[in-house]
This record gives sequence, C-alpha cells and structure tokens, in this order.
Amino acid sequence: MTEFHWSDDLTACAELVERGDAARFRTTMAAPPEARLALFPLWAFNIEVSRAPWVTQEPMIAEMRLQWWRDALDEIRLGEGIRRHEVVTPLSARLTPEGAGLLDQLIEARRWDIWKEPFEDEAHFLRYLDATSGHLLRAGAGMLGAALPEVVAADAGFALGLAAWFRAIPALEGAGRMPLPDGRESAVAGLAAEGLTRAAAARRARREVPRALAPLFYGLPEAVAVLKLAQAQPGRVADGALETAPLAQRLGVLKASLGRW
Repeated sequence: MTEFHWSDDLTACAELVERGDAARFRTTMAAPPEARLALFPLWAFNIEVSRAPWVTQEPMIAEMRLQWWRDALDEIRLGEGIRRHEVVTPLSARLTPEGAGLLDQLIEARRWDIWKEPFEDEAHFLRYLDATSGHLLRAGAGMLGAALPEVVAADAGFALGLAAWFRAIPALEGAGRMPLPDGRESAVAGLAAEGLTRAAAARRARREVPRALAPLFYGLPEAVAVLKLAQAQPGRVADGALETAPLAQRLGVLKASLGRW
C-alpha cells in the first residue's frame, strides 16, 4: 500500500470541495484516507472547471479559463512541464494520461455552459451528462488504481449527473440558460425514472466493482433520493426543492461506506 502523505495542496483542495460541493465533501470524508489523496484533487478540479464559465460575463474570458485547464491537463498527459498549482499539482500525482484525456473531454463539454444556446437534442444532453459526470468516475477509477466496468461508469454517471443537474436547474434558468431539451414536468419525471433505473443497474453490478473504487459511488444514495423526489413531484426541480434531510444524507453515506451504495 502506498504510504499516506498529506500536503498543504491537498488541504486547499479539501477546503475548496467543502465550500463548493458539500455532498462530495461528506462522501470523501467517509472514504479511506488513501482514497482522499485522489478524490479531493479530482473534485476540486471539477469545481474549478464547472465554475469557470460563470465567473465572467465575457465568453472569450471564459474560454481562456477553460483553455488554461486544458493546457494543464496536456502537461499531465505528457508528463512534463507540469505547472505548480494547488489543484494541478496533487491532481498530477494520481491522474493517468488516459484520465487526463477524459477530463479534457469533460472541459470540452463544459464549453456549452459559456453560451446560452439550448442543447441540440436529447442525444446532446445525454452526451453532456456522460462527459461531465461519467468521465469523472472513469478518471477517478484510474486515480484509485483499478479498472471500472464501463456499464457501471455509464449508469452511475448518468444517475449522479442527472441528480446534480436537476439541483442546478433554478440557477441555470436564472442565468438565462435552457438546461433541458424538454422542460415539461412529464419529461422531467421520465428522465428521473430513467435515472433511477440506471442507478439500480449500477447497484446490481457493484460486486464487479473493485473495493478500492467504492468511494466514487458514495453519493449514489443521495442521488437516488433526489431522483425519487423529481419523479414523484417534478415541479420540485424548477422550484429548487430537491434537498434531502441531513439525517438521510448521513445514513446514505454510512450505508455506502459499508458497501451498500
């Protein structure tokens, strides 16, 4: 087993995740210490990239911010000239060249966030979810040192990504975006039902997932709870009323950490 080493950069990553993604902070703190060395930089990277299009009203500046991260990933992929940065440095310690390529595709998908055009169609929306959620799982698996069955990455990535997307819809609409290809409540309920079906499929296959990768899925119980709310009462999505009870959140993480994600 790799010796556990913490650093100031990892502390900075953990603090960034605590401020910017409370759900992932909870699940990562429940993970084994060794796994946190990979997960905190991965989630911190995701926060930095996901907020890049929103910190400016100038599309070209947003493009430049995303390009900065693409350049950093290219350095990691090549294994040379890696810039010193509190997120890039610890990310580079675990991210594989293949993972760097996956995260580059994630950034390319995030370029949609800069502009106000709707998704081209449902297939475009599904590709976006897979690139921004499924690729995090695929890259994270490489950082944790084990192979992730593709069907689990695809199904769990869809469920986790959709739940997070539903929660973000009020803010997206407030910013003038059109976050769903079909925003009717019946379509929202149908998406939620598909998310639940795919979460169940990922759970059925969890025996095929190496134990080292389990922390990637500690957020699945909360995602399932969110999707159940969205399916039963799709109006909650637009209303921003998808929060789950703190006790339920803690119990979900506890069960997941015991192998029941």
